[in-house]
Amino acid sequence: MPITPPRLDDRKYEDLVEELLARIPAHTPEWSPAQTGDPGRTLLELFAWLADTVLYRANLVPERQRLAFLQLLGMPLRPARAARGVVALSLDEKAPTTSVTLAAEARLAGPVDFETLSEVSVLPVVGECYYKRSLSGDERYELSEVIEGLRQFHRIDGEVDAYVTTQVFEDGVAERNGLDVVQETADRSLWVALLAPEGSDVDAVKRTLAGGGDGHEILNIGIAPAIELPASFDEIRRAGRLDHSWSISTSELLDDEPVYSALRRLNDTTQDYTRRGIEQLVLPGGVEDFGVLEGDARKEANAGIGDRPPRLDDPDKLARIIAWLRLQPGEKLESMALSWVGINAVEIDQRQSVRDRVVGQSDGSADQRFSLPVTSVQSDGFTLQVEEAGTGYVEWTQVEDLALFGRDDSVYVLDSEAGNIRFGNGIYGRIPEAGRRIRVARMRAGGGLAGNLGAGTLKAIDAKGVDGSAISRKLKVSQGIATDGGNDAETLDEAERRIPSRLRHRNRAVTEDDYQALAVEAPGVNLGRVEVLPRFMPRQRRFNVPGVVSVMVLPRKAIFEAPNPRPDQPLIQKVHDYLSARRPLATELYVIGCEYIPLALGVGMTVRPGFGYDQVTYDVRQALQRHLWSLAPHGPQGEGWPLGRGVKDRELEVVVAQVKGVATVAGVNLFQRRRVVKGQRPAWQMVERLQPCDPVEIDLDAWQLPELLAVAVSSDGVVPDAVSSRAGGGASGTEGGSPAGGVALPVVPESC
Repeated sequence: MPITPPRLDDRKYEDLVEELLARIPAHTPEWSPAQTGDPGRTLLELFAWLADTVLYRANLVPERQRLAFLQLLGMPLRPARAARGVVALSLDEKAPTTSVTLAAEARLAGPVDFETLSEVSVLPVVGECYYKRSLSGDERYELSEVIEGLRQFHRIDGEVDAYVTTQVFEDGVAERNGLDVVQETADRSLWVALLAPEGSDVDAVKRTLAGGGDGHEILNIGIAPAIELPASFDEIRRAGRLDHSWSISTSELLDDEPVYSALRRLNDTTQDYTRRGIEQLVLPGGVEDFGVLEGDARKEANAGIGDRPPRLDDPDKLARIIAWLRLQPGEKLESMALSWVGINAVEIDQRQSVRDRVVGQSDGSADQRFSLPVTSVQSDGFTLQVEEAGTGYVEWTQVEDLALFGRDDSVYVLDSEAGNIRFGNGIYGRIPEAGRRIRVARMRAGGGLAGNLGAGTLKAIDAKGVDGSAISRKLKVSQGIATDGGNDAETLDEAERRIPSRLRHRNRAVTEDDYQALAVEAPGVNLGRVEVLPRFMPRQRRFNVPGVVSVMVLPRKAIFEAPNPRPDQPLIQKVHDYLSARRPLATELYVIGCEYIPLALGVGMTVRPGFGYDQVTYDVRQALQRHLWSLAPHGPQGEGWPLGRGVKDRELEVVVAQVKGVATVAGVNLFQRRRVVKGQRPAWQMVERLQPCDPVEIDLDAWQLPELLAVAVSSDGVVPDAVSSRAGGGASGTEGGSPAGGVALPVVPESC
């Protein structure tokens, strides 16, 4: 049964009155039952009211004890969290050619006000993002003759990867599902075209980007990774980072290959794309250090080929382009999904700054408290000064516990949520001298749910220059992504509910359930599946190794098609860091992905009259892909394919038979990958049967899962005994995707 703290006395006012009336016959039998309005009855009701007040205060004792317990645990109420975001700025002028630098703490007006967190140079350029979109299987099939003709025309000996130049984050709007720079591009690159504003002098703009002879310009690039992040990274010791590099194009060729200059990062608040933020890139200091090759395909036949920037067919943009920025993920990364990229960007949050505000005067007593003019104060960057004789205002140090310091230490404690400060008592912490003023030199405060604004809400900015002067130039704000992370301050009830979780050992990984629950809670990751393999040594593929725990993690993937979900190094690093801080000291922890076993199927069936062959074939492939998928809600029991469970042909026949439109199932053949010579395409080998009617099975070990890569379907009732590498697999229609390492080859879409 639940543990419910009892009330010290649960009698109400009405109960007390009835009890007093019931005592009348025993104590004053000569008094007849009192009626309402009788003077004696009125006195009884008065005493009942007084007793009810006393009981109410008595019942507050448990609440006071809980609050005192919160103080003893050092658990103050959590302040409101401020919503954060990133906006892009531009010069709202006709044909601008010079830049302007804005100081930090510029105010953005909206339903609630925001402030910029750093200074930003607004350069007179427009940034447009493009990528080389690889053709789908159907497009490659339809354009196969065109692609082959282009390959011969450009004299490309090896494989080619045909692409279409595609704009992304158009008009500064974020992509809902993001763009995976590794998986969805032909060259593992995101390209940002730096264009001069319409009507501007291109040469003048280029000189401005080169620093105008006065030094190097700084370009702020805003980045929003397409990952779900927590509101706080307090629990992360070292985040899993996405290795990447930026470069800028030049007008030079070396051995008929374009030359790019690497850009140095001055600052990176994204922490290598583990959170939203900005990167500050130092642009080259000379106009000859960056530029563009001829991009007009009518003048240069090789425009867009290979390592060159994406081919553009818009003459106006080709005339205004100054340079291409190129973002390239690290070679070992298997995924880098971005929701938004923009230039001239700056971080903002839902706080307002207060400077040089006197909050009180010391009376020389111990344990003095002073209230600040605001609540939900940001502790980082909070600066408090105390006036001292002969020296003026002197900065004191913020600490968490005064009991750890001596009588001469100039320290104080800040209660961020309540917005007050507390000084020492002369034994633990110094007492400010009597008559001395207390001044807040700098603080930022604010936050709440009201700051979670949709994209496009913030449109105006009030800024000053770095010298404090007003900015006379017109600025435009583009908010491509919503602000989020804002939350109201914690209530007393919410703080009390934290007491059991604080005392419980849930923050330590001991049992299998602990490891699984904590892995799911790891900040900055979106896991689709977690499996715990106790006493399993992954490097040796060996079980029953004392002191070893392996945690298998798979990222969430919305589309169930090959390749199956695989964790990359940053995801593994994040989960390992989170679990490692909570594991027992003697435990050897490994965070791993699963080992996928490639699989192909040959299905023989017949189609019921009235159903289309193509639709039924598609549905069969989808049903098999769902059944063998590694993540919930698919798999045999809706929890993903179980680890170590073998793949049986009889089970798959049942899956095919349940597809609407299938009349009969002739059988299912299983195929495994056959070893081939390096450089050749993978081939499939059928799992042989001893007798034609014998069942077959592909055995899997406890750390393995199947990966369905190809399905050959026959509707004439004959089971295919061979699977082509081009057989449709899952929802993608082809097995292999784009040829790995092929030369990027631009293809003009039919609409052009």
